[in-house]
Amino acid sequence: MHCPFCGANDTKVIDSRLVAEGEQVRRRRECLACGERFTTFETAELVLPRLIKTDGSRQPFDEEKLRAGMLRALEKRPVSLERLESSLVHIKHKLRATGEREVKSLVVGELVMEELQKLDEVAYIRFASVYRRFQDLNEFREEIDRLAREPVKE
Repeated sequence: MHCPFCGANDTKVIDSRLVAEGEQVRRRRECLACGERFTTFETAELVLPRLIKTDGSRQPFDEEKLRAGMLRALEKRPVSLERLESSLVHIKHKLRATGEREVKSLVVGELVMEELQKLDEVAYIRFASVYRRFQDLNEFREEIDRLAREPVKE
């Protein structure tokens, strides 16, 4: 680690602590050249797979796009931001757990529908109607009937 004061390479760690609920390590360091002290934060860099769109194009995973789509479905629904963020964490965890460098965007869509079904059935239907491109009321009715028959997966 370079010293931010003098640029020297030699620094030593004086203290390390877990912060951010164990998601980061805070390290207090001292430069061996100039004696100045400074703090660094370390986090694990976990790479999410690239998405293969239905047209065959590839693009990086975009968490903000995912959040925006889910927020649109959840608009004016009684679901807390904490529950939404928890669902986003579940989706990202499942994507990382595939171990793949690339996944089809359809996989992400199905994971979103699975999480929305747990969060709010109206939001689920909203998302499904766009995602599956419902053409008429019968398709809505069929999906609502299927939802009524199936128990919610936890």
